[in-house]
Amino acid sequence: MLTKNKKFTQKLRSYDYYYHSIVDCCNYLGIDVNEFPYSIRMLLESQVRLFNEGRLTYTDLKNIISSFRTENKKGFMKYYPDRIIVQDYTGIPMLTDLMALREKVAKENGDYSKVSPILQTDIVVDHAIQVESAGKMYSFKYNTDREYEQNIERYKLLKWVENNLDNVTIFPPGSGIIHQINLEYLASLVRKKNYKGQKYLIPDSVIGTDSHTTMINSVGTLGWGTGGIEVESLMLGKEISIPVPQVIGIELIGELKYGATITDLALTLTNKLREHGVVNCFVEFYGDGMEKLTIAERATISNMAPEYGATCAYFPVDDETINYFNDTGRKEADLNIAREYFENQKLFYDRNNSISYASKLVINLSEISPCVAGPARPQDKIELENLKLSFEKIKKKIKNNNKETEIKDGNILLAAITSCTNTSNPTMMISAGLLAKRAYELGLEVPKYVKTSFSPGSRTVTEYLTQNGLNIYLDKLGFNVTGFGCMTCSGSSGSLKEGYEELILENDLTVTSILSGNRNFEGRIHPLIKANYLASPPLVIAFALAGRIDINLLEEHIGISKDNKKIYLKDIWPKKEEVDAILKTISKETYKQAYSGNYDYHVRWSQVPFAKSELFEWENDSTYIKKPPFFESSNEMLTNKIKGARALIILGDSITTDHISPGGRIGLNSPAGQYLKKLNVSPKNFNTYGARRGNHEVMIRGAFGNVHLNNKIVPEKKGGYTYYFPDEELLTIYDAAIKYKKEDTPLLIFAGKEYGGGSSRDWAAKATSLLGVKAVIAKSFERIHKNNLIQMGVWPLRFEDAEDAEILALNGNEEFNLIFENFEPHSNVTIQYRDNNGIKHEFTVILDIDEYEQIKSCKSGGILNQLKVNFRK
Repeated sequence: MLTKNKKFTQKLRSYDYYYHSIVDCCNYLGIDVNEFPYSIRMLLESQVRLFNEGRLTYTDLKNIISSFRTENKKGFMKYYPDRIIVQDYTGIPMLTDLMALREKVAKENGDYSKVSPILQTDIVVDHAIQVESAGKMYSFKYNTDREYEQNIERYKLLKWVENNLDNVTIFPPGSGIIHQINLEYLASLVRKKNYKGQKYLIPDSVIGTDSHTTMINSVGTLGWGTGGIEVESLMLGKEISIPVPQVIGIELIGELKYGATITDLALTLTNKLREHGVVNCFVEFYGDGMEKLTIAERATISNMAPEYGATCAYFPVDDETINYFNDTGRKEADLNIAREYFENQKLFYDRNNSISYASKLVINLSEISPCVAGPARPQDKIELENLKLSFEKIKKKIKNNNKETEIKDGNILLAAITSCTNTSNPTMMISAGLLAKRAYELGLEVPKYVKTSFSPGSRTVTEYLTQNGLNIYLDKLGFNVTGFGCMTCSGSSGSLKEGYEELILENDLTVTSILSGNRNFEGRIHPLIKANYLASPPLVIAFALAGRIDINLLEEHIGISKDNKKIYLKDIWPKKEEVDAILKTISKETYKQAYSGNYDYHVRWSQVPFAKSELFEWENDSTYIKKPPFFESSNEMLTNKIKGARALIILGDSITTDHISPGGRIGLNSPAGQYLKKLNVSPKNFNTYGARRGNHEVMIRGAFGNVHLNNKIVPEKKGGYTYYFPDEELLTIYDAAIKYKKEDTPLLIFAGKEYGGGSSRDWAAKATSLLGVKAVIAKSFERIHKNNLIQMGVWPLRFEDAEDAEILALNGNEEFNLIFENFEPHSNVTIQYRDNNGIKHEFTVILDIDEYEQIKSCKSGGILNQLKVNFRK
């Protein structure tokens, strides 16, 4: 029988540390801990810890463990990670909310000092830098100078937070990319905590505001991305509630053959796991094939989890993990403690465990072949040998004017080695450098219309490339370092080479890009590039040399050498022995030097001005940072009905957050561009939507402004347009929404499957809410965006299986009434409307919310309203 003071704790034999024992807990309940997936064991540790600390009842603990064992897992659990990690595009709006809340609480005589991070929060400034200059020795300096020139208002806010709030660390511009820094520097296998006078060990865990936070799963750290809105409450001490996850087991067997890269495997997995169906699930890897993968290779796979829809892509801790932490300069004493802890907790990988997974999938690594993904989704894998034929099918759909131009359909106008997905992998980067060296020595050149760039995820990369002289050859081919940040991968690709944007527009060309990133959604990489392809870094260079995507690189020659010979991919592809020899030159010192702080970007950051003050002082003339409106009014739903609603937009399948809230550059004639022009901002300084997320006036005007958006209410016009009814007036989506808002007309959005995929950007939900949208009705939702909608008080409603907007023949001129049955999870909502002929219709949708706490949040107008109430005196 459980006594009142029973705790499941143990002490390490070799060290003076206690831990919360999942083995003791399972033994007490008569359960074999070895039947659980490793990722579930990590969750179990968090629940045992909550129980030991008196924050979870024994009954709740037992129920959660029981739900771990059931085949169809149901229920929710509290989760509280050890730390938070944030990038600046999501971090700035999160901090403006925090500053506004702090001010609101102060005005209401509340204790505003409590509006400050309780959890350690690391903010990495990696999204603002753009590829304005490329292919030049001075590109890095030019881009960095422009970054500071354009973003100084944002950086003043970050500097204020760093110097006035506790538990915040800023990694300044030039440090690298958030997930690579997390992997190479921030992560530790265990964290040391004091609890009631005793020293405890807990496993490292993290929640991030970027969906690719999952990259850290590669070293056995449990972590994933969620919206910045949810992280705000987590930062202030509120646990998040997560559904008990299904865990899909992925057995990796065999070994990658020569010529196939880890990128090829990651793209193949993305394709197969999308087909298998892992949305909202944990994915866990095991098998002899897994044991042959390095941590850097595992990191590429884990990074891509959002692309295949998984919440996590977990690799359990093993010898390779310990070796990686040692090789990257972590303290040996800490690693010895960590090993004993993971072994005692049965968290250390054991190939002989008989684990129960919800379902299993076997992937044979020896069957992986070279591939790319595109032209608009990372799951759309194309074998390299089939790429030419694939693009030929696209060309058949193109209206061809047969006009002779310098460039043509299929030409590559942008080639970028970018993203922590691949630049965190030394094998890939060395392979790219060796391929560049061989190509240069043979006399191959990149065509002049191709904009080439290289944006590594940390200084580690340039350290080992420079040590081995490979940077020279990357520079020779135009892949000069343009900055240490996300850059092209996040849509900050800058302009194309001079004169070519006009040619594309004049001739309606379908040109292409090739990049080593993780996303290629419509309009994301560059607004004028319609077809974008993901590939490994060495393939990026090979395609750049070819200058076109409609080529079979396995059979056709890439170019002509200086002695007039045809050169094929096989002629320049690096040998494994060459790569391995250079890998051995990378030492602990390489990583230590990269994070030593001995770089000029630290000096520049120290010169950003800030004031010491209790409250942040808003600058009235700032076009980047404005006090958000979320705490000034309530969006609370007081009845069970939404009456007289109009459809603002009707969309199809696979609408991403890039469609909803673009992150790229702001167009001159867009509503946001016109707003900035009226404020006397020069078009060259419009910057990107991502950089201006601290200004709600820009973001609401940019909502649904993707130039490739297909709103079925206006089938004849692409982009951010709709009809305002009943007048049937063609307006921008922003202008129509404002006109409806003045009339107090609630708005709806209709969509197909996979609504809200892609980046975790909370502005996709914030802008939706500010436009006056009360509900989004879709065939299915992606996890993070659905949560963000709920947190902003927008109802996610799901069509029943046999229905959607097209089947119902909705065209946008209808007027809708929504009647909520009882505000229960998955309850029915009745929607009534009249068609063009005045005939009444009715259909039922499902309230796509899983728990009561989320319904309470949505009904109250969102979590920001709840925070405001919580901090009142």
